[in-house]
Amino acid sequence: MTSITALIADDEEAPREQLRAALSRLWPELSLVAASANGVEAWDDCLAHEPAIAFLDIRMPGLTGLDVARRLSTLAAPPLIVFVTAFDDHALAAFDAGAVDYVLKPVDDERLAQTLARLRTRLAKPAADVGALQRLLASLPQSRPAPRPIQASIGREVQLIPPDEVFYFEADARYTRVVHQGGEALIRTPLRELLTQLDPDLFWQIHRSVLVNSRCIAKAIRVDEGTMVVTLRGRDERLPVSRQFQALFKGQ
Repeated sequence: MTSITALIADDEEAPREQLRAALSRLWPELSLVAASANGVEAWDDCLAHEPAIAFLDIRMPGLTGLDVARRLSTLAAPPLIVFVTAFDDHALAAFDAGAVDYVLKPVDDERLAQTLARLRTRLAKPAADVGALQRLLASLPQSRPAPRPIQASIGREVQLIPPDEVFYFEADARYTRVVHQGGEALIRTPLRELLTQLDPDLFWQIHRSVLVNSRCIAKAIRVDEGTMVVTLRGRDERLPVSRQFQALFKGQ
């Protein structure tokens, strides 16, 4: 029997370890594939391990637990989300309505056991109600600072590139390539850091190494059962779309 996998994300070590220990006691068969120290790591770890369940601290630097959940809800096979928080705020009533679950810090075994029972029930169903999660997350307030220009060093100059003029970002081992209306540039800012600065409604991650300006996408082409690419308006590139992100292009 395939084991159920899970991820824990919390920027504080003590709560991470407390939750890990509680899960080990209450659901010993659960396989913990990652314990992420912040929201950006949680997003990367979810893409790498594709856990069935993600326990996300709500308040984390970079990407919050809500930010990570919004991104996960767009994947082809998103995990079930459990929010973990020290704050019994107004949003928890909505979480308790059924789209997602939550536990308060410090984690109480009795309350966590109820959550795990709910998770087992949902995992036994053919598919989770991803639409309910997306509607809930869309209804919650979001605050994101205005995007700052991308700064690229070219010789002795620092070029300022408005984000809305960028076609796409592509990461390699050392740099991130910025393809924009004025040409191309290389920056040292990794893709994972750009995720915390850019508007996710404008810039879609379509591959672990590619962020694309959604306004520049002309079409998505399914090459075969597992392969998809996107083309851009007025350009020749065919950018790869990972299986995880193909749900972004559902058609109407």
